[in-house]
Amino acid sequence: MGRFDDIVERRGSGSYKWDSAADGDVIPMWVADMDFRTAPVVEDALRRRVEHGVFGYTLVGGEYYDALTGWFERRHNYRIDRDRVIYTSGVVPAISAVIKALAAPGEGVIVQTPVYNCFFSSIRNNGCHIVENRLRRVDFGDGTFSYEMDFDGLEEVASRGDVGLMLLCNPHNPAGRAWRHDELVQVAEICRRNGVRVVSDEIHCELTMPGVVYVPYGVVDREVNGGCGNGVVCLSPSKAFNTAGLQIANVVCPDAATQRLIDKAINVNEVCDVNPFGVEGLIAAYTAEGARWLDDLREYLWENYKFLRARLAEVLPECPVSRLEATYLPWIDVTALGVPSEELEERLKKEAKVWVNCGEMYGAGGFIRLNIACPRSVLAEGLRRIGGISFKS
Repeated sequence: MGRFDDIVERRGSGSYKWDSAADGDVIPMWVADMDFRTAPVVEDALRRRVEHGVFGYTLVGGEYYDALTGWFERRHNYRIDRDRVIYTSGVVPAISAVIKALAAPGEGVIVQTPVYNCFFSSIRNNGCHIVENRLRRVDFGDGTFSYEMDFDGLEEVASRGDVGLMLLCNPHNPAGRAWRHDELVQVAEICRRNGVRVVSDEIHCELTMPGVVYVPYGVVDREVNGGCGNGVVCLSPSKAFNTAGLQIANVVCPDAATQRLIDKAINVNEVCDVNPFGVEGLIAAYTAEGARWLDDLREYLWENYKFLRARLAEVLPECPVSRLEATYLPWIDVTALGVPSEELEERLKKEAKVWVNCGEMYGAGGFIRLNIACPRSVLAEGLRRIGGISFKS
């Protein structure tokens, strides 16, 4: 059912990932979309919608909310109040609107770096300033490492008088962490004590590795803050089902007052309309058929990660790899190569013809982020090319 080994020709399809490189020989392993066809149940739903032939303005009906709330309750034991959901065109527009709604210009917004680069731009574009609380690295001595939250540091920055929001990445991109329940409890408790509201980006929530559980922040928020909580959660099927181009996401609000503020900001930002394909795609994805395909995908991604680990141990043994608990975006420490990661990104693109993301864009030089959501043959060729050049400057 998976078809994950199939090569889908994406060049010439208007793909941001594949058509951005001037050199057509470059293998793109950078931007976070997958090279797999989406779930057949989603394809079928979109095909039926195309056959209708009329694509006017979209009314989002009850079936949509049933699909969303049913999926998260069944799969993650997360009860979402359908009356507190706002749909929009993507998680990044959602985050930007939430910042506009809940943070005053000039206010500080906490991020835990290294972190998704659009957090930085969303904060700045809304006239706020970035307050960093860096994650703490943990090395395991076997060529892998991970991160943990600096809770003392979080308490310190949250207690500043100019901070009103925290952007949480759950699971975390690019650290690859799926935060545990106890870790999220500490976040919620620190933010409650200091009057800081949490906005949780959970776009990668479905992409956990074997034995790892995604814990919705909305569940922990209610435990710590009581009632409906006070945090905001942003969700989308786009990463898990490779449907970013369908442009659909949801903001889960804790209460009516917060919902009104965010809804106003979404309308001010003009991201209040969605297209019929995004609606149909979500409804189809959040079904039993979609779940089976997703589980197959997760197994394939795990095998890709193990393949990556084994090959890097051969060609770049001096470069530790993050332990991947979630996402399909391993984070690789390249400091031992002696080349700044921005320069390394350009050299890989030019010499190896492989495009990766440099760590600087996530707030941490000395790293690269590599997308393994591709057929294993493509991953093998990309790693072969990387291992075939000399990195020492």
